[in-house]
Amino acid sequence: MHPDDIKEYRRQHVPVFNTNTMKLGIFGQNCSYGCTITHAESTFEPTYEHSVLIAQQADALGFELLVPVGRWKGFGGSTDFNGTCMETYTWATAMATQTKNIMLFSTSHVPTIHPIMAAKQGATIDHISHGRWGLNIVCGWFSPEMEMFAAKQMEHDERYRYAGEWLQVIKRLWTEQNFDHTGEFFQVKDGYLLPKPVQQPYPALINAGFSPAGQDFSAREVDFNFIQVDTLEHGKEVVADVKKQANAYGREIGMMSYGFVVCRDTEKEAKQAYDYVVEKGDWTAARNILNLLGVESQSFSEATLTQFAERFIAGWGGYPLVGTPEQVVDAMVKIAHTGIEGLIVSWLDYNQELKYFGERVMPLLRQAGLRE
Repeated sequence: MHPDDIKEYRRQHVPVFNTNTMKLGIFGQNCSYGCTITHAESTFEPTYEHSVLIAQQADALGFELLVPVGRWKGFGGSTDFNGTCMETYTWATAMATQTKNIMLFSTSHVPTIHPIMAAKQGATIDHISHGRWGLNIVCGWFSPEMEMFAAKQMEHDERYRYAGEWLQVIKRLWTEQNFDHTGEFFQVKDGYLLPKPVQQPYPALINAGFSPAGQDFSAREVDFNFIQVDTLEHGKEVVADVKKQANAYGREIGMMSYGFVVCRDTEKEAKQAYDYVVEKGDWTAARNILNLLGVESQSFSEATLTQFAERFIAGWGGYPLVGTPEQVVDAMVKIAHTGIEGLIVSWLDYNQELKYFGERVMPLLRQAGLRE
């Protein structure tokens, strides 16, 4: 297909490529505690039945995507944060059968699955969902998980070389037939895959590449890069930089981010609810994550480490969307002005708070021109 034909096909048939200025998704509904490392009270459960309730509500509200967390082991602490987690290819298949329009992504750690298996599972889910499946590529940064698979934890930039070849094999399986591949990491003889995916030329691809190697990988290979926004000014710089890198490869790339929503009738109520999440936080698990990410105590002051940990306790490091419905929408308008065109969000209590979000925030998003 000609690039212009691909663009038009996707705009018409693939939800994440629609014309909404701000696409919306849900992040982390498939694992324990979601994206909040806290003992704050919630009705949220990491069960199939509860996930269906969330998925169907998001689908009815017109959300574009569901992005699960790929997790094989918890982060310790009193919560053992994310320790209970539904596997994401299976989960996406199940959610596909219970929804009508929303896209279902599988978050796949590349060292844990062979590309032929990933391509086959993805094509199958794309058929089950009638073209609503996508792949979230993660290079495997959590060493204890890699050790469970007896997989070598590669040096940082090597992980992206591995992921690049892994994805190239998958793309060839989705678009070619009877090919040979000999590379640095994979050898495939007479590569064969049927059925091909429904989506053309292949399913939507996303990645959260923050580092120079990660940004380069996203710019070369995927449709959307998910960035962490610390400040709006820095977010705007990153968006421009990644888009420039993609253009250098003769490509276009979309930019999305993620946020934590605490929305209440008054600003005071919202801030109190946010503070309670932090107050009840599992600081041990949060510090474990920071250590795994290389945020070392000798490199930062205790106050800075506490700020980092708080951002992870309240939303896995996502942008805080805290306030009244009007304030939340105002913040999302400002995020859109950075060039970010989608947010996957989380709440302390997904199912209950999503109802309020649908009633109070979604109409304001349409009034602000962020949603059609």
